[in-house]
Amino acid sequence: MRKIRRVETPGSRRWLKTACAALLACGTLPLPAPAQKFRSLVSFDGTNGSEPGSQPYLVQGTDGNLWGTATGGGPYGCGTAFKMTPAGTLTTAFAFGCTNGNEPGGVALGSDGDYYGVTFFGGASSDGLLFKLTPGGTLTVLASFDGANGSEPNGAPTQATDGDFYGTTYSGGPEDLGTVYKLTPAGELTTVYDFDWTHGAQPYAGVVQGRDGNLYGTTYSGGSGSGVVFKLTPSGTITVLHDFQGSEGSSPVTELVQGTDGNFYGTTFYGGADNDGTVFRVTPTGTFTLLHSFSGTDGYTPGTLMQATDGNFYGTTAYGGGTGGEGTVFKMTTAGSLVTLHNFAGSDGAQPNSALVQDTDSGFYGTTEGGGTSGEGTVFGLSVGTHIEA
Repeated sequence: MRKIRRVETPGSRRWLKTACAALLACGTLPLPAPAQKFRSLVSFDGTNGSEPGSQPYLVQGTDGNLWGTATGGGPYGCGTAFKMTPAGTLTTAFAFGCTNGNEPGGVALGSDGDYYGVTFFGGASSDGLLFKLTPGGTLTVLASFDGANGSEPNGAPTQATDGDFYGTTYSGGPEDLGTVYKLTPAGELTTVYDFDWTHGAQPYAGVVQGRDGNLYGTTYSGGSGSGVVFKLTPSGTITVLHDFQGSEGSSPVTELVQGTDGNFYGTTFYGGADNDGTVFRVTPTGTFTLLHSFSGTDGYTPGTLMQATDGNFYGTTAYGGGTGGEGTVFKMTTAGSLVTLHNFAGSDGAQPNSALVQDTDSGFYGTTEGGGTSGEGTVFGLSVGTHIEA
């Protein structure tokens, strides 16, 4: 199954996702955290899906349920789409049959109330596809990638203000370095930009639309070699906002989030003082600030950030923290002050790679790629002076 793993060479996506990660021995206690309540809500067992935390993230639907995907498992072994009540009752909404998609990468709620997503493999050329899923569980394949227009699509597509969906592919295109695509709700697929190394290569995460109407994202490699932050107009004009150099971060693999201050916040997989990843801020014009370097004891290989209603950023690290090294949940201020909220122990989840979501009940929900009772991943809830339905 597709996994995000620490590796020392970019290499191919398929090699990246299966490379082994070295565990880091951690002996220092995390910083004191505010009172919170953690609940492991669902443990996947293979039959209902497996590995829900490898880039897919949860989204709250108009029905109040949380929707997401598991990259593997299900009756055909090719992944599932699921919905879950805030209390933790999980229902499989759709089981992928491999030909209609394999290894789904998350869903986005469209303005029509349906869910739009990608699968890493599958489709007419086995290069991945884009699908629509109704709340009732009916799936429609909208478009297939064929290598020339991209291959191995990432994450969930972003619906822009023009009503179309935008996203990235890790590979494919003229130089096999990935693309940015546009998809209409009717299924018309076009390429917005083909990466060329100079302006970035191998985007591992999707794009977000800024308040200025442009698309913002990151690439795992390219530029000087350690990845870039880019701005892209919907018509395809690209600007490199920052070229990573290693000490300030390296190999970003997560989506950006635009803060209430108008700036973009993100993380890197490697780099920083201990090469354990970083959190950074970049302005729409390219002014870069390193906010935090992870050190292992507070986690390493951070995931996508989200800004909560309290103004702080919340996120996860896939590894490190505590004595088990199974990952963390953290809170960070806009100035970069970070506190660990939870250390995973394996039985309650392991390797949380995806973003958190704040439900309308003010609780935080997320997924882990591994751990739980069957080792196939979990869905968890966390409250920080807030409420999670019992």
